Amino acid sequence: MQMNMVKLPTKQEDLYLRTVKGHFATSHSHINYYIDVTMQKSRLSEAKAVAQALVSAYRTSTVVDTILCLDGTEVIAACLADDLTKDDFINMNAHQTIYIVTPEHTSGSQLLLRDNIIPMVKNKHVLILAASVSTGYTAEKAVEAVRYYGGEVSGISAIFSSLDECEGFPVTSIFHTRDLPDYASYSARECPFCKAGQKIDALANSYGYSTL
Repeated sequence: MQMNMVKLPTKQEDLYLRTVKGHFATSHSHINYYIDVTMQKSRLSEAKAVAQALVSAYRTSTVVDTILCLDGTEVIAACLADDLTKDDFINMNAHQTIYIVTPEHTSGSQLLLRDNIIPMVKNKHVLILAASVSTGYTAEKAVEAVRYYGGEVSGISAIFSSLDECEGFPVTSIFHTRDLPDYASYSARECPFCKAGQKIDALANSYGYSTL
């Protein structure tokens, strides 16, 4: 089944919000929009644009030693780390290296760091970077993991978010549900589409969506 994608431009070159409207099921919820961030995660010019849009929230006032990548955001994280470590006097991270780490997911949805990765989080200021923060479930698990492994959360960043804060930390995002006023997320049990007998269009996760 062909699904129509809508691209919402911004004032910044190479920075767009790509959306597909429908009935999507994720592991945590049912949503009426799929937010497609594939190009931002995979295309260098768009990853740089995302990093440039996010960096201002942290550059002058936040220490970042490590970026914890969720949802395949490693390319964006590399661009963000490069921006955060540029040599200027207002930069808290100037001349400092930044680690970029990706946790593993256990079968119980917990985030796991191997012994060789833990020193990159323990006693470090950790910025959590996600493609999107919708229910906040994955971001909450990331905060728990950082604390468990002895790190300090510096902040939470995302390309798209429906939340302003998560676990007491503000969520910095480029796009918000304010850009999609009819965006909605429901538990599977409370989904109005399911109650109305509307079939699921696609299964969605951080890798993309697969139509049914």
